[in-house]
Amino acid sequence: MTIAGELARFTSALAQGNIPAEVWNKAHACLLNGYGIAMAGLATPYEPVARKAALAMYAGPGEATLLGSGERSGVTGTVLANGALFHGRGQEDTCGAAHLGAVVIPLLMALIESGRGRMADLIPALIAGYETGGLFEELLAGDTTPRGFRATTLFGVSAAAAAASRLLRLDAERTCAALGNAVSFSGGLLQTFAEGTDEWRYQVGVTAQAGWSAAELARAGSVSLSEGYEGARGLARAFAGRPLDAAETTAKIGRDWQTLRVAFKPFPVCAFNQTPVTAALVLREKLAGRRISAAVVRMNPYECGYAGMDSKGPFSTIGGTLMSIPFCIAQTLLRGAPSMAMMTEYRDANINALVERVDLVPDPSVPTLCCRIEVVPQDGPRMTEVLDMTPADYAYDFDDLRARLERTAAQEGLPATCIDDLAGFCANPAGTGIAALNAAFARARPLIRR
Repeated sequence: MTIAGELARFTSALAQGNIPAEVWNKAHACLLNGYGIAMAGLATPYEPVARKAALAMYAGPGEATLLGSGERSGVTGTVLANGALFHGRGQEDTCGAAHLGAVVIPLLMALIESGRGRMADLIPALIAGYETGGLFEELLAGDTTPRGFRATTLFGVSAAAAAASRLLRLDAERTCAALGNAVSFSGGLLQTFAEGTDEWRYQVGVTAQAGWSAAELARAGSVSLSEGYEGARGLARAFAGRPLDAAETTAKIGRDWQTLRVAFKPFPVCAFNQTPVTAALVLREKLAGRRISAAVVRMNPYECGYAGMDSKGPFSTIGGTLMSIPFCIAQTLLRGAPSMAMMTEYRDANINALVERVDLVPDPSVPTLCCRIEVVPQDGPRMTEVLDMTPADYAYDFDDLRARLERTAAQEGLPATCIDDLAGFCANPAGTGIAALNAAFARARPLIRR
């Protein structure tokens, strides 16, 4: 059995009866996080750009709702615009280095609203996406990311193809063909982070479009790859530069649930910056207002090597600040927990001066998602904060996540009732229906602080 064949057999058969309760519940939390962050992102400038492009490219009868405006577009246009909304704050869910929810959720919902899928299949399809994209992120991102490939786009096409195939109820054979197509459509670079530009916010929509194309081509009868992941010219060798053992990979399917690896970001910064910011908040309390001479941040070399992480500016975009460890640490030490507004403080003289004195040091002894920060005050002893975290520390349950999203929404002028509306839908999407979701965004749009 090939990797794609085994994945197809597994994902095409997913149903509530064979999905562990903790995985099923986690998928509902992923849905809530996706829509909660999207709603808080209504004030960001990226969705309007994607929406304008979507309406220009995909004219004609509207099938699904553009959440940023209430207008309607085809499925392809909707996933481009809504994907940018999910990704606008940089606070979407993360499965390792891949942001699969921002790819898969807008696609599935657009397909359902257009009448191509049923809401009863939403959660199994969402899990199919996380299980597929997460598997290859876990196995290959350590090699592909240093080469400059973005995990979200490289593995997100397979995630979207698997999710769409499950929603469309394709059998294992056609799902396998969809995954073969997806491999051929995969790619995406990290240079956008190195330059602080906006392409990464639109990558998720384009990735979702490619995944849907992969599934529809398979349904139409495409003759497609069977060894797209492990083959001599397959994804692993082409992008990671090494083979992928089929037996070891397939053994993980249905055993190591990737959905449980999904983590939620408490701050609107890069996933790799969440723990350093948390540690810096502890140090801020200990400093009690004392001036800072210098700071050193030690992190795993894999994270340090991610595009934009060591940048000291000058900054002119949020895409630059949310990636930069020196900026995020300086901003947190001086101003507290980051907000979207704080991430635009490009010309703050005090922050920029401290940025120059914050050094990022690759340290192989520091595990991923962990950090060691040493701060040197101008008076008093050095202070060190060691913080070891795992994805489980960021895997908030539904109720905890709801409370956190209420605080995030409040930063943008939204009352808690807006998150209550979303929670009602996300807890029972089949029972409430997509009209309830669209109504929640319609109520929120006039309230958002722009």
